[in-house]
Amino acid sequence: MSKGGYEKELARLQTELVRMQEWIVATSTRLVVVMEGRDTAGKGGTIKRMTERLNPRHYRVVALGKPDERERAQWYFQRYITHLPAGGEIVFFDRSWYTRAGVERVMGFCSDEEYEEFLRFCPQFERALTRSGIRLVKYWLSLSDDEQERRFTERIRNPEKRWKLSDLDLQARAHWVDYAEAKDHMFDYTDIREAPWSVVDADDKRSARLNLISHLLSTVPYERVSHPDMTLPPRQSRGYQRPPIDSQTWIPRRYIVG
Repeated sequence: MSKGGYEKELARLQTELVRMQEWIVATSTRLVVVMEGRDTAGKGGTIKRMTERLNPRHYRVVALGKPDERERAQWYFQRYITHLPAGGEIVFFDRSWYTRAGVERVMGFCSDEEYEEFLRFCPQFERALTRSGIRLVKYWLSLSDDEQERRFTERIRNPEKRWKLSDLDLQARAHWVDYAEAKDHMFDYTDIREAPWSVVDADDKRSARLNLISHLLSTVPYERVSHPDMTLPPRQSRGYQRPPIDSQTWIPRRYIVG
């Protein structure tokens, strides 16, 4: 597919996402989309394309940072539960509770007991979410070793992307096999019928975005929501003298386009 073909198909799928969101709002559906994968797999970029045309009043992107002292003293799932959607909302998790089965496990940020308890409880937690009526969709963006190295190198060299790199990201390269083992072990426990994992080939970002969005649309049985006809009313007209235009502070016109 050419770049122009990609952009045309992306625009079409984004329109369908808007229709899906309208149906979610109209039916008070609750949708959770979990995005997981290796560093640089394209989770954030894919979420950005999915939300680009959505109504911001009815979706949220949750990308939690390192837990603070109070959160570390909480039940592990507690900080995530507060971000779950109400009726008519979509929540995109840019990394989620699966942090415990990935980076925390590999980097030793949790104990063996905490890790085992996560694997035991997580399927129960997700079954409870789906029983409550939440639609839970989980994606794993799969990335090859060579492609991750290329993207890491690009981020190091590009000042616009360097902020995306952290010390933990760089250490992930030294733990490639450890992360692969952790992911496979996680799938053994959490790839459940009520909330299965869907794996996305993410080596090509554009293909991954189209394939993921198309799949997400197929998981939600949305229908078009009818809208009442709208007519633009005439502009109000009455006597009112506005203050002089030069009485306001305008920003400098450094650019003129067109």
